[in-house]
Amino acid sequence: MDNRPVGFLDSGLGGISVLGEALRVLPDENFVYFGDTKHIPYGDKPPETVYRYTHAAVEQLLDAGCKAIVIACNTATSVAAARLREELTVPVIGMEPALKPASLLEGEGKVLVMATRVTLALPKFEALMERFGQDAVRVPCPGLMECVEAGELSGPRVEGLLQELLQPYRDMPVKAVVLGCTHYPFLKKTIARFFEPHVQLMDGNLGTARQLGRRLEEEGLRSTGPGGQVTFLSSMEGDAPIRQMQHMLSQWQQLTANQ
Repeated sequence: MDNRPVGFLDSGLGGISVLGEALRVLPDENFVYFGDTKHIPYGDKPPETVYRYTHAAVEQLLDAGCKAIVIACNTATSVAAARLREELTVPVIGMEPALKPASLLEGEGKVLVMATRVTLALPKFEALMERFGQDAVRVPCPGLMECVEAGELSGPRVEGLLQELLQPYRDMPVKAVVLGCTHYPFLKKTIARFFEPHVQLMDGNLGTARQLGRRLEEEGLRSTGPGGQVTFLSSMEGDAPIRQMQHMLSQWQQLTANQ
């Protein structure tokens, strides 16, 4: 057993939605969350730049004594996870858009995959599309992550942007929507209003939290508790980014309290 914390990283606040699931699924574990708010967003940067920033974030988490790393960002996972697994001795858990479970749903209609342009263009997602994307449609969502970073989870700006992004697909039969960026689950209730009630909105957060638990168990790294403590780190100086992360975790826990 190992009572060291688990490290989470993201370009900003989106990975807090994954952290929130991990807190629920693994209540005996403690966590360190690193938000690379100085370099946000990752989704419009070249892959080598994303890898460099992700590697630096991992170094921060390892310096903080973390026993495992969760890359709580689809873009960073696509770019960096495989290389980091070759370099590191600690478990590295990444994200994957929930296209596989969405493709297996019964019923007719398309699967819309909402994600950043980089995530949708990288070889990792291309391989996922080849296996499970027969009914899938890529929906790049520039600007949506920035709304979450600004704390706007609803309201005219978010709804106007979603109207613009989703308008080309409004007359298309849809059976599921994949939220392929860890920021987007914060907007799940707002996004759901643009679709019929039967359309399922899916993300990879719970699956990632469960995979983290499996990997900790396999490596003999599960904590004996007490757990539930979260330490926040940021690439920006000052207390404001930390307070914002704490606020977003509270927001996530409120959003999911009745689930």
